[in-house]
Amino acid sequence: MAISRSPLRRSLLRPAAAVAVAVTAALVLTACGGDGGSASPHRPGHGTGAAAPSAGHTGHNAQDVAFAQQMIPHHRQAVAMAALAPTRANSQQVKDLAAKIRKAQDPEIDTMTGWLRDWDAAVPDADASAMADMPGMDHSGSGHSAAPMPGMMSDADMSGLEKMSGDAFDRAFLRMMIGHHEGALAMARTERAQGDYGPAIALAKSIVTSQSAEISGMRKMLGER
Repeated sequence: MAISRSPLRRSLLRPAAAVAVAVTAALVLTACGGDGGSASPHRPGHGTGAAAPSAGHTGHNAQDVAFAQQMIPHHRQAVAMAALAPTRANSQQVKDLAAKIRKAQDPEIDTMTGWLRDWDAAVPDADASAMADMPGMDHSGSGHSAAPMPGMMSDADMSGLEKMSGDAFDRAFLRMMIGHHEGALAMARTERAQGDYGPAIALAKSIVTSQSAEISGMRKMLGER
């Protein structure tokens, strides 16, 4: 004998069936939208560990490009200075500081290089740091003259440092690196004020924090306040 469903039971089943259909449709749409088939036009550097863009900062502007193009040779020179310390420095504090600088700035060079490649912008040549102190040097690859980067050492400064050792090297290294860091702070503050790319702004903030602390430490090593 067939049991007929009451009108009330049929009315309850219809909304339940509608909900099931809606949930199924939503799952299908989610699966279709998450296939990763398209890439972001402003992705971070390839395998460089760069942070994802923050909300509201998914694009980049000319200042972001200039920041990366100028900070790369700036960092390269700092790394070159730091590479002299293991065999020339007398102070273990100076050696430890140099190792810290190399450990921090080498990966940042890779990160910024990745950004420039993603943006189809010119990556500075490896020898750009040797020419960075020349007035009117074009660092942008755009054919327009750019101001010399602040804090960069001249070829003569670098050659002189290479010839030093012991306490004389320690003092010269600290004084030169203080000036170099102060130049990086100026560049980073400009990026914070005028940049648009979230990871570049975040890196600039990190540079201000870390290098300000290192400047204070170096001044203490020199007996300065």
